[in-house]
Amino acid sequence: MNTNDSINPLTFLDDRLKFPPVENASPEGLLAVGGDLSPERLILAYRSGIFPWFDIDSPILWWSPDPRMVLFPSRIRISKSMRKVMKSDQFRLTRNSHFESVIEHCSSIKRTGQHGTWITAEIREAYIELHKKGYAKSYEVWENDQLVGGLYGIDIGHIFCGESMFGKVSNASKFAFIKLAQELEAKKYTLIDCQMHTAHLESMGAEEMPRKKFMGFLKYGL
Repeated sequence: MNTNDSINPLTFLDDRLKFPPVENASPEGLLAVGGDLSPERLILAYRSGIFPWFDIDSPILWWSPDPRMVLFPSRIRISKSMRKVMKSDQFRLTRNSHFESVIEHCSSIKRTGQHGTWITAEIREAYIELHKKGYAKSYEVWENDQLVGGLYGIDIGHIFCGESMFGKVSNASKFAFIKLAQELEAKKYTLIDCQMHTAHLESMGAEEMPRKKFMGFLKYGL
């Protein structure tokens, strides 16, 4: 741990539903350790600009990175080839009909440069409970009646907090993400919270935003 006096010490959570200010996060974005994954704590976290991210060998870790990766729904970038896919009948979309299958696929899909998964059994159980309570949403992509892609995240009203997506065939996850952005734009949602930078998200129009500005969008819609 950095011993610089200007760095706030890491907070260890107890049973109280309370998080430290996001400004206390480390330069890497780590804010707190411990607590639980109850629906109440998770919703408080997302509404506070915080999310859990840890692996099976770690305690529960809570993050609030600066900068934050976000997408304004109207700025979704659709390539010429994807426009053809969107207009074709290759894929069919459903919503919230197979949430458990989507999160299971997200946890088991092999990803380049990634060993194992952060979507542990504990995470799956917690987010399935959030789905039952109407907070966690899924988009499912079908090809020839087979589930070939999808995504899930947390809907907190004016911001959709994306958690993970998967694709078993080319363009399936992009199809889900584009459909999500288009529908959120129509509903006048402010942002899709993508959490951390990836080249893939950037290629689709996502951008980094200072955490302070993100918190303004989160709390006040601007």
